[in-house]
Amino acid sequence: MTRVLILATDGFEQSELMDPKTNLEQAGIDTTVASLEDGEIKGWKDQNWGDSVKVDITVDEVAVGDYDALLLPGGQMNPDILRMNDRAIEIVSEFGKAGKPIAAICHAPWLLAEAGLVDGKTVTAWPSIRTDLTNAGANVVDQEVAEDGILITSRNPDDIPAFSQALISRLGGTMKKAA
Repeated sequence: MTRVLILATDGFEQSELMDPKTNLEQAGIDTTVASLEDGEIKGWKDQNWGDSVKVDITVDEVAVGDYDALLLPGGQMNPDILRMNDRAIEIVSEFGKAGKPIAAICHAPWLLAEAGLVDGKTVTAWPSIRTDLTNAGANVVDQEVAEDGILITSRNPDDIPAFSQALISRLGGTMKKAA
């Protein structure tokens, strides 16, 4: 079975974790949520706290070899917290070194930059981090999905159907009706 690791913490943009997770699962792809601590992580929705998601494993328990791809949901807080955690960045870097697809949306490409994966790559992201990505050597574009090598990036929640489709297609699956 194809397996995707979802790396997130408190403050993830709710739709950017929940909708791709649902889309992946409807395509027959197994998902595992990894975070900094056990328990649950709380989403961010409409400028307030949203729903919680169960954490399946902690970052210290992640073995990159167990997964076929990495999904990085955005939100402003989530990737900003994760990029300060050495193990979270190691995980992103290990997926990169293994040549496995990494899908990052909204603010999540910050993690790609932190892991040194955007230099010379074409990516897209939320407007406020585009300068950061450019400064990290990326060619930043404003489009629904940017695919370059193993990287799949999107700008915002409106891009989730195309973002999900790109990742599911890369994994050899077919997307059902988008969440």
